[in-house]
Amino acid sequence: MPKNTALYIKLILGLLLINFLGNQFYQRFDLTHDKRYTLKEASIDVVADVKFPLAIKVYLKGEFPAEFKRLQLETKQFLEELRAVNSKLKIQFINPDTFRESLIKKGMIPSKLTVEENGKLSEAIIFPWAEVIYRNKVELVNLLPNSNASSQDEQLQFAIESLEYSFATAIKNSTRKSKQKIAVIAGNGQLQDIELYSFLNELTGKYSLAKFTLDSVLTNPQKTVKDLTNFDLAIIAKPTIKFSDNEKLTLDQFITNGGKTLWMIDNVQADQDSLLQTGKMLTYPRDLNLTDLLFAYGVRVNTSLVKDMYAAKIPLATGNVGNQTQFQNLPWLFHPLVNGNANHPITKNILPVRLQFTTQIDTLKNNTIKKTPLLATSLLSAKMGTPNIVDLKSIADTPDQQQFRSGNQLTAVLLEGEFKSAYKDRIKPFNTSIYKAQSAPNKMVVIADGDIGRNQILKGQPFDLARDKWTQENFGNKDFLVNTVDYLLDDSGLINLRNKSLKINFLDKQKAYQERTFWQLFNIALPLILLAIFGVVFNYLRKRKYS
Repeated sequence: MPKNTALYIKLILGLLLINFLGNQFYQRFDLTHDKRYTLKEASIDVVADVKFPLAIKVYLKGEFPAEFKRLQLETKQFLEELRAVNSKLKIQFINPDTFRESLIKKGMIPSKLTVEENGKLSEAIIFPWAEVIYRNKVELVNLLPNSNASSQDEQLQFAIESLEYSFATAIKNSTRKSKQKIAVIAGNGQLQDIELYSFLNELTGKYSLAKFTLDSVLTNPQKTVKDLTNFDLAIIAKPTIKFSDNEKLTLDQFITNGGKTLWMIDNVQADQDSLLQTGKMLTYPRDLNLTDLLFAYGVRVNTSLVKDMYAAKIPLATGNVGNQTQFQNLPWLFHPLVNGNANHPITKNILPVRLQFTTQIDTLKNNTIKKTPLLATSLLSAKMGTPNIVDLKSIADTPDQQQFRSGNQLTAVLLEGEFKSAYKDRIKPFNTSIYKAQSAPNKMVVIADGDIGRNQILKGQPFDLARDKWTQENFGNKDFLVNTVDYLLDDSGLINLRNKSLKINFLDKQKAYQERTFWQLFNIALPLILLAIFGVVFNYLRKRKYS
């Protein structure tokens, strides 16, 4: 055999061996310093569990601002990491320009952006949305979620940080075989269905919701307890009627048997609607008979109203022009705008949350329960004891800052751990075969404001909880409550992906505009000058050598 032929055969065999080994031991390496393309274990588990083809349609294609090409690129690279885990994912980038109306009908609302180019500001509209489609189930993914970002660059960074959580959650929701069940507790004067519509409607795609009335504890409390334990979470939204001992034991045993709870409690009687009608209102403590129950779990919801210098606005009539009443939006100190815990996935990067006539929460020493603050007022807060008179005319008064020195007041707290039954060492109002004196590791959230989940009504229809119908200001109430439910019911750890942080370097637009002439010359003229110098020197040396 000729020597060259043997060499070629060895070379071909070597290439085939390398190709075989490459397929057998395929590996991707993330060389970024913040490991932005390294998927978390929770995401890998969700994607690996996809058994049938799953389509992901991303509406980020076409002409849009340069900054958002970064979002397009990061989304594409991230989805490629998902597809590397499971080849059943089919990814498609689509230009939405030809069918915008159909996207809007599906709920994909476009975003209006302010774009700065060459020192000039202009507006652009994009559809930062994606669809996850799995066996006739469709989940929408908002690629530009609402946040408390103060600039467009910060908003874009949050969007990139949220990619893994958003897509992993959508894939999990579309592939799950059964939904977890949520009980909306009724029978104690809770908020009406239409008042909770915006919040609960956001949950219907992911969870199975049902109203659960505690009235049957009067006739068959044992059956009521067992029926309630079939649910995974109970929502108690602004009860106004006192709980009986039978009802309390039912809730207590739901908790010790593993049920999660979301408490939205108003411990003070204060009605904004009656205040606007009469101009004055008597506020007084409301006895819900829940103090001992919550005390056993490690918290106490107090009866002092909290005022805050950082407050939401309400519209008030300030005069008339002709036959038209003039309204002005004025800050109302009894409606604090509170920020969330920046280090917790429930509250990271959400907009400020509007509270209405909130009280304050004390946490009690309890070694078995971990307490995590979620919402708190600003340092410029004040407490007002009840009973007391609230006068609407005080909105025109200049607040005395000397009175607002109470500091941060806790208004929402997460409790995690093994909850002891409030009836462990007490006589029980009835006996039940499923009684437990202490729960396994469990979770609950207590909020000292019943109206946090209450949406406004406009022309008989529920208004979006995330926005005020009068001032058109946006708030983080809906995001906070939805994140809370997701956290309480999340056993896979997906919600923790919201804490993902990346270091993304953005172009300094102002500096780039000011120095654009220099960099244009540097990138265009300098290479030509260097090439000309090289040509002259090369010709000179060549002539010198061969002349």
